[in-house]
Amino acid sequence: MSYDPNRQYEVVRYRDELLPDQSVRRTYSNGVTEWRRRLPDGTVAWQDSRGQHGTDELLGKGIVKRVANGRVFYGKEQGYGRTAWMIDGRPTITVNETSFGGRLGEMLAMVGLASMMGAIVWPPLMLSPEEEEQLRAAAQQQSSLGSAGGDMGSTPSSTWSSDSGGDADSDFG
Repeated sequence: MSYDPNRQYEVVRYRDELLPDQSVRRTYSNGVTEWRRRLPDGTVAWQDSRGQHGTDELLGKGIVKRVANGRVFYGKEQGYGRTAWMIDGRPTITVNETSFGGRLGEMLAMVGLASMMGAIVWPPLMLSPEEEEQLRAAAQQQSSLGSAGGDMGSTPSSTWSSDSGGDADSDFG
């Protein structure tokens, strides 16, 4: 975990490991470990080493809804294996070190080409149930276009291994 006062947000890196039972162990740079399992409806159930538990749901347009011990947080996927979160007023970027895109994003940042990744788009602090439904409908529409060249990363797959056909850089999986 690192904090750069010039960036005004915390960066937390993570690595995913596919386990024999098809669940995933996600290890964060801040010492937290999460165990993740994709559910039949496409959401991801998780529990972590701090005793927290919940679900992650990709709503659409890159918005991830995280329910953690009954509290709701939203993330916004940025590309290059990065997701922006606003957690208890703390802006945080998670970076997927497992994916090619996440490693590419790190390399671009290291050589001073971070501007190629674009400005960070922060997630909403809250959404109404109607807004969430609109995002789910947009995701459903995108998934039906997936085979015709749509954004396959917006479609939750039924297994982890098929994530490589979509947006494997996603923080969602």
